[in-house]
Amino acid sequence: MDLKEALTTAIGYETKVRDHYTKGVEKILDRRGKKMFATLAREEQGHLAYLESRLAEWHQTGKVSSPELATVVPSVQWIDEARAKVARSPAGTIAVQGEIELLKIALELERQTSGFYRQLVDTLTLAERGLFARFLEIELGHLAIVQAEIDALAGHGTWFDVLEIRLEAG
Repeated sequence: MDLKEALTTAIGYETKVRDHYTKGVEKILDRRGKKMFATLAREEQGHLAYLESRLAEWHQTGKVSSPELATVVPSVQWIDEARAKVARSPAGTIAVQGEIELLKIALELERQTSGFYRQLVDTLTLAERGLFARFLEIELGHLAIVQAEIDALAGHGTWFDVLEIRLEAG
């Protein structure tokens, strides 16, 4: 896969996951769930803008730079520590089945997106893989957040409070 195709395909992945989070904001009843989905939708929109700017740069120069890509998502380690904390003292809010399904779909989309970035990191030239390595790191954080929510629901009957996580707290 060449760089142009990688960027174009990445835009497709990011669009799909952003659209899912955006729809989820409308469907989720819990305010904390809405906030998490809205935050992740904004994050994915930022990824789209970044990738589109890189693609435009490629069209103009035939090269792509890798300016810093910021994230509001805390590290996977921080998320895991928050998950363990909640497991010790669960709250009592319960999600409806539709909300759980939205999380499961989000998890699958994040897995697909992370897998795509991992493939790029493993196969692109050294000069090109740095751009996608940062995306892989961020998407693994998204994956951890969604998985933590599902785990909290399945194991403790709680809803969106693993992320008493302030996504800005990274």
